Amino acid sequence: QVQLVESGGGLVQSGGSLRLSCAASGRTDSRYGMGWFRQAPGKEREVVAGISWTGSSTYYADSVKGRFTISRDNTKNTVFLQMNSLKPEDTAVYYCAARASVPTPSLGILAYSEGNMAYWGKGTLVTVSS
Repeated sequence: QVQLVESGGGLVQSGGSLRLSCAASGRTDSRYGMGWFRQAPGKEREVVAGISWTGSSTYYADSVKGRFTISRDNTKNTVFLQMNSLKPEDTAVYYCAARASVPTPSLGILAYSEGNMAYWGKGTLVTVSS
């Protein structure tokens, strides 16, 4: 089992930045890929970014490419999501999630789709004002 706790959400003006953190505990010695997802009001949850165990491979949804950066520090069992140039449409609850198996590199971001994630945090709210 893996427990995930997100932090760093809040209210920010359009064009601003936030850094989300996801602290993992429990069985963190497995080679999980991890991802960030978001769910806006009235919309389905969508993947935002994914990262391999080593951090050498990262993947992004088209809507956030060039603005968001996913990274991880395995010494601290923490995954980050740096969000820059935020827009009102980025307003959502952001979730951290972990796979329970090694992702297939050729799948790219598809390996980090919601159905492939086994563990979830409770989410942190990001609100971007215009």
